[in-house]
Amino acid sequence: MAQTTLNTATQWNQKSTTVVTELSPMQKPLVTVGILAAIILFIVIGNVANWTQGVLFIIGLALGATLLHARFGFTSAFRRLMSVGNVQGLQAHMLMLAIATTLFALILSSGFSFTGIKPAGYVSPVGVSVLFGAFIFGIGMQLGNGCASGTLYSVGGGSSSMILTLLAFIAGSVLGAKHFTFWMEDTPTLPPISLAESTGLGYFGAWLVQMAVFAAIYWITVQIAKKKNPPMMKPLPTTRGWKKVIRGSWPLFAAAIILAILNALTLTIRGNPWGITSAFSLWGGKALMAMGVDVSSWGYFSGANGAALTQTVLADSTSVMNFGIILGAFISAAAQGTFKPKRIKPGVAGASIIGGILMGYGARLAFGCNIGAYFGGIASFSLHGWVWMVMAMLGTLLALFIRPLFGLKNPKPTDSIC
Repeated sequence: MAQTTLNTATQWNQKSTTVVTELSPMQKPLVTVGILAAIILFIVIGNVANWTQGVLFIIGLALGATLLHARFGFTSAFRRLMSVGNVQGLQAHMLMLAIATTLFALILSSGFSFTGIKPAGYVSPVGVSVLFGAFIFGIGMQLGNGCASGTLYSVGGGSSSMILTLLAFIAGSVLGAKHFTFWMEDTPTLPPISLAESTGLGYFGAWLVQMAVFAAIYWITVQIAKKKNPPMMKPLPTTRGWKKVIRGSWPLFAAAIILAILNALTLTIRGNPWGITSAFSLWGGKALMAMGVDVSSWGYFSGANGAALTQTVLADSTSVMNFGIILGAFISAAAQGTFKPKRIKPGVAGASIIGGILMGYGARLAFGCNIGAYFGGIASFSLHGWVWMVMAMLGTLLALFIRPLFGLKNPKPTDSIC
């Protein structure tokens, strides 16, 4: 027994998320199609909108490739933590957030921009809408088996069930947009609170506070791992040398660094951090308008959101980045030889639809998803980002009891976790 515990502790200290092994053959025709589609779409975006949008599309491609190559998850990280105490995913989150926080502090405090647009972080109010929205988002992402970013890169990677999740996500986002005014005006809320600007700490002081919190959370995860000896993540197949970049899987920590840098780059180009779900509301709103529904009268579709309804989606930076994520993941999956859509099981289909609706509705209420609220919010020093994290984890905890009703399995202490 003591030897088993020692071996488990040794495995944990290694924290390997990849293993060198034989890879599936590259799906060259699909890679070719994906690259051609990316080139054509880039040219179209540049001509129909502008070349800044084209650059954001390229960043989206890089985001999709990074997420796919590392299978970088927010849903799975929360589920592994809450079910068996595996902390590898959350540790990668803390590294990602620490790097992003550092870069955001430099950018926001200096006003640095590549395009002349003054950068502004995602700082939103904390109220009942955020508490409830993040909570049901946590439930939804465990039923839908993917968060906002996970849904996009999984669709690109060939997951059939995630198509249902995405469609339901869009429907839920539109419903949340319809009810947006009620949640904003008729439920209790605090004003937006920035740890940097609302507390007198300044960006350096707020940076110190958040770095201390990240370090504390990381230390706690180490203690959890020592106490629980949780099962390790099943290592992803990879190879050696330069082929790893195109064909192999990437370590979680490497992906965390890349995602942080790409988010900061997005901030310096479009003036806001990376986001995903506002595009879903826009897509759904445009679809309803095409069917004769006047969504422009809804409170959510006022100002910039309303103006977007009258323009091409290629003029919407979040939309073009989302297209890039899907296509970047598609090219990467084909390069790995893993683009193999499968038949959707009835239970999974039901969970995907319900999960997608909950995520879409929750994201609208909570001012974003795991990217806009959690990643972008915390990196922007917004209190609502931290609140989102806590409530989404509580939603995840409840979802662990709901998932088996749909035939979805939760990790067990004896499992090798995917």
